Amino acid sequence: MASELRWIRSSYSGTGGNECLECASTGTTVWIRDSKDAGRRLEVSLTSWLAFVSTAIRT
Repeated sequence: MASELRWIRSSYSGTGGNECLECASTGTTVWIRDSKDAGRRLEVSLTSWLAFVSTAIRT
């Protein structure tokens, strides 16, 4: 499943392309990976991801 994901990189990433997190969504889960180590991934529920983003925006 993870190999079929469409990874999105932040527009704030550096021009080198190796200094950011990338995210992909299945609709029910969000996958997160480090661009320097694309083989290691973290999967979280969409609900958890939205709570994280909401908190990050407020701080």
